[in-house]
Formats: sequence, C-alpha cells, structure tokens
Amino acid sequence: MALSTLVYRVNNALKTLERTFFGALTNRYPPDDFRLCVDFEPQKQQIINEKSVLEEILRDGFLFAVPKHRRSIEARLRRKFGCPEYVLKILLPKKNLKICNVCGDDHEAGVLCPTCYKRVIDETTTMKEAIQNELKLEPIEEEVVVMYEGEKESKSEEFWKGKRIVEMPKPRPQWFTENLLQKTTQKGANTSDVKPSDLG
Repeated sequence: MALSTLVYRVNNALKTLERTFFGALTNRYPPDDFRLCVDFEPQKQQIINEKSVLEEILRDGFLFAVPKHRRSIEARLRRKFGCPEYVLKILLPKKNLKICNVCGDDHEAGVLCPTCYKRVIDETTTMKEAIQNELKLEPIEEEVVVMYEGEKESKSEEFWKGKRIVEMPKPRPQWFTENLLQKTTQKGANTSDVKPSDLG
C-alpha cells in the first residue's frame, strides 16, 4: 500500500470521526473543509467608498409610500359622505314612520308593528310547546285543534269527534280570534285574469 493512500484514508477517517462527535454534541454538522479566517478592522476611507449612492442620499432617513397625484376636494367629500346615486353614508331622518293603532308604538310604514308581532311570536311558541307536550312523538293521524279555556262548551260534541284536542290553560287573547284557525270556504279561481272585471 502506498504511503499517500494510507494518509488519505487516515484523513478521511479523522474527518468522519470529527463530524460524528460534532453532530452528537451540537445536533448539526460542521462545514466540509476548514478555512482560514482573518479578522481585521477595515479602514474608514474604504467603508465610505463602498457606500452606495442611495445611502449617501438618504443617510439616516426612511422611505415612505406617498401618493403620486393629488386627490381633489370632490373625491375627498365623496369618500367621506358617500354619493346619493350609489351609497349615502350620512344619517338621514326617517319620514316613513307611523303610529300603531293597537299599542301606540312607532314603526315603519309597510312593516308589521314589532311590539304587536312579539305577542304573536310568544303565543305561537306557547302553542307549539303545548302541542309538543300533548302529542310527544306519536304520529299525527287526526286533525289537531288548540282549545282555550271555556271553548269546549260553546260547541257540540260532534265538532270535537275525530280531532286531537290540545288544551291551553288560559283564556284566548282578544286579538287572537277563532276565525284565524278556520279553513277558507271560498273556492279557488279558475281564471287567470289579474284585473277586476264586471265593475260597471
């Protein structure tokens, strides 16, 4: 075996051993080759010469994004208050308010009174809970009738035959008339005319 081959193998073995110990201690591997590093302090004149033109102009300043064009007064007002043709951001007083004839609260015209409708929602929720407690999970094969206090004596027994009765433990509200639960007796229209006829 030549001497150069022996030196080469010993060198590789030492490098492998060094990498193994270095990786086990630091969890990382050293560079492949060793290089000579000389630490010296450069001269001030050399640092000044190596500065870029931008650094000489800015020195210790910062660059900020600035608009390229001036925004007109009309554009600023449009961004602040909106545009009447599209979206108006300012608050305008409502002029379509009316007073409810039942409770006296204010609401928008063409919209149900929220106070009166809240009573309807509460009564409907109470009826649903009573129906759920009465029928439970049984299949509904008969007509379900909601009955308030004092209504059973007002009708004959034949009316209640073949119906599931759900009793409500309170009197019927004045605004909730019994006619609302009755089915319509009018027949459907056969014509497709929308305008009224025979008015003359």
